[in-house]
Amino acid sequence: MRKISSASVPPGRAWLAWGAVCLLWGTTYLFIRIAVETIPPLLMAGTRWLVAGLALAAASRLSGGRVPPRAAWPSLAARGVLLLGFGNGAVAWAEQTIPSGMAALLVAIAPFWMVGIDAVLGDGAVPAPRQVAGLVVGFAGIVVLVWPELTTRVPHHAFLVGLVATQLACAGWAVGSAYARRHARRDEETFGAVGLEMLFGGLLLVVAGTATGEWARLRVTPRTGGALAYLIVVGSVAGYSAYRYALRYLPVAVLSLYAYVNTVIAIALGVVILGETFSWRMGVAAAAAVAGVALVRQPRVLAP
Repeated sequence: MRKISSASVPPGRAWLAWGAVCLLWGTTYLFIRIAVETIPPLLMAGTRWLVAGLALAAASRLSGGRVPPRAAWPSLAARGVLLLGFGNGAVAWAEQTIPSGMAALLVAIAPFWMVGIDAVLGDGAVPAPRQVAGLVVGFAGIVVLVWPELTTRVPHHAFLVGLVATQLACAGWAVGSAYARRHARRDEETFGAVGLEMLFGGLLLVVAGTATGEWARLRVTPRTGGALAYLIVVGSVAGYSAYRYALRYLPVAVLSLYAYVNTVIAIALGVVILGETFSWRMGVAAAAAVAGVALVRQPRVLAP
């Protein structure tokens, strides 16, 4: 399958992909939370990406596509490990100990990671005062959320685990996204390349789950198995493919805004379906994060 050049892709197509990411990934926090009720997080995430990767590889072969050349595999492995191994695996780990809405809100700081790391790993451009102000406002919202836990005499261990895991996920996702934008080959076959990324990331997670003894705790029920199936089809095959497509054509500062739409959807689903608590601090943090991202976004017309 021939990859379409950026000059020939209608801008609307990239925005449709971005919209799909916003909607689909907003639901995945709920299903991750359900899946880890009985399926250990690393094995759950690893299985999710391995199966999705095999599905995309099969789709590539059936459509007449070619497997990316061996020379491209190290780059694909790096993307899979960063984006999926760390970026997604750490979120699954966090949702063992914190509610899905809280996880989404903590991950909502990802745009600030992405803008900062993109500047450091990109052309070294210094963020504009407007962007710095946005970073400060958004970070202040996260501080409002986590401060009561951090200032207790003995911070709640479960909360700290979730906090650290979500920020590890943000860092992995930001570095992986910056790396992918700079190292993705324009002539790579889309399904085959993305499928290999999933396979590499899934393999890392399964190995990590095996090393930490997760197989002994594995139990699949209709509820958790159904959640895992949803994550494979909707979150991975559809959602991640859309993200990798949008990543090719939209600036990081704009693409990363998906995290805020995800947060609204994830919090709403957590409250309605799982009965999770929505506190005033979560509302303030979400409002500050959205205000921060509005400042971070560069006010310029996007090239198609």
